[in-house]
Amino acid sequence: MGAGTNVQDRLIALHDLDCPWRPGDLEQRAGRIIRQGNQNKEVHIYRYVTEGTFDSYLWQTIENKQRFISQIMTSKSPVRSCEDMDETALSYAEIKALCAGNPMIKEKMDLDIEVSKLKLLRANYQSQQYQLEDNIRRHFPQQMAKFRTVLDGYDADIQLAENHPHPDDEFPTMVIGQTRYLERDAAGEAIMKQFPHVSGLEPVVIGEYRGFTMSLTLEDFGRDYILTLRGTLAHRVELGRDARGNTIRIENAIRSMPDRRKEIQVAYDNLQTQMEQAQEELGKPFPQEEEYQAKTARLVELNAVLNMENKRDSDIEEEQEDTPVTSKNKDFEEVL
Repeated sequence: MGAGTNVQDRLIALHDLDCPWRPGDLEQRAGRIIRQGNQNKEVHIYRYVTEGTFDSYLWQTIENKQRFISQIMTSKSPVRSCEDMDETALSYAEIKALCAGNPMIKEKMDLDIEVSKLKLLRANYQSQQYQLEDNIRRHFPQQMAKFRTVLDGYDADIQLAENHPHPDDEFPTMVIGQTRYLERDAAGEAIMKQFPHVSGLEPVVIGEYRGFTMSLTLEDFGRDYILTLRGTLAHRVELGRDARGNTIRIENAIRSMPDRRKEIQVAYDNLQTQMEQAQEELGKPFPQEEEYQAKTARLVELNAVLNMENKRDSDIEEEQEDTPVTSKNKDFEEVL
């Protein structure tokens, strides 16, 4: 009942007589019967195993594989890769031990999974340590230097605005072209008259306001006029079609500089905190290092024991082959 079997509309029961090597094979089987179009509202799935046989190992292998697959598919695993086993993972000694009921083989199987997981966690932790080291040496200093430059720029522009204060009841002088405007509405209209002279992203200087140079650009495929106040930094203002409203937007951009500086300061402080935390975490040993070493040592010990048993069995077989045939054995052979 694998791929290509098209009798799924009448299936009532599925009998798994063996255990496949891949979880996907089981899903493929179940997909023949649990699907839309089946005329039976309820179906049955039976799985047969023989107690005390190799079936237990096969089903445990399927379980371990499905755990890895589920971790990757659900993004819940802390690791980014995992290794699976195939038919060659079992040596002849392990199969012989399984048939003989040797409990060490089950312990070895469990340790194989646990050590592999710990090894991946350990590699991931080491990668994080390398990333922390790179952040401390390069990323954090570069980002902090950029933030520091922006903070200094805001300090200079805030001071520039304070040196050209806004009168409480009057509109400060705005220069457009060669003309000085003392009224808000007239200044706003003069700005809009400059729109036809702007055709793209190339800035066109149109005047000055409170110590800042003003320039215009046409952006967003010719739909938005952007006015840039240039001091130490560039402060962008999106203009509209209301003359008076545009002058208010320009003034608000200058007044909001201290608030924007606070936001940059918060980002700078957070980055500095991250750098300090990274310095504290850098160099710490893998939290599960003792467990990893202990289980790795035990796995090596089990592998050695199993290999010794395999060698001993091989030696016994060789001795039996080298044993001379007695007369009794000869008589037995003649009877055969």
